[in-house]
Amino acid sequence: MAESKNNIITHGLSGKVGDLIVFSQRNGKTFVSKVPKDRTGDYTDNQKAHQLKFQKATLYAKSVMNDPAQNQIYSAAADASKGISTYNVAVADLLKAPDIETIDLSAYKGKKGDVIKIVVLDDFAVKAVTVKIENEDGTLVEEGSAVDSGFEWLYTATEDNKDLAGDKITIKATDNPANMTEMTQTL
Repeated sequence: MAESKNNIITHGLSGKVGDLIVFSQRNGKTFVSKVPKDRTGDYTDNQKAHQLKFQKATLYAKSVMNDPAQNQIYSAAADASKGISTYNVAVADLLKAPDIETIDLSAYKGKKGDVIKIVVLDDFAVKAVTVKIENEDGTLVEEGSAVDSGFEWLYTATEDNKDLAGDKITIKATDNPANMTEMTQTL
């Protein structure tokens, strides 16, 4: 796609010219591109799923724009000089779920007060991280919320757990638009 710079003829121009080129405006700049080909055939299941997810993202972004508190939070991450609006930040946030990078179980020995460290990243913000500890047979040992220490999330055990062999530790991370990522580790 070509960009028109300092051209008094094409400045501000938008629309299709014949069946050859399209002029469009983005962030006060004029861009020139080929006319897109007409769509042929049915959409695949993956394409339909992506369209639905993008539709949800635009609805979420509209709700952010209408909520003064949320709008202010997302506006702080917007960068008008790069063409990134509050709306763009909100759309991107819904499209990307949190990523659980690491679960450090080295300090968890099954004692009350032991700490599990979790590193979770998100393109905008991680809202909550929960930890669930189950015995090998599926019985619940404990469940609760981790605390954000700035770099990592810390979960402090509240119950003694005598037999760790085969225990499952499940971490769930959520962000502002309620995207959820889950990861399980077995001891």
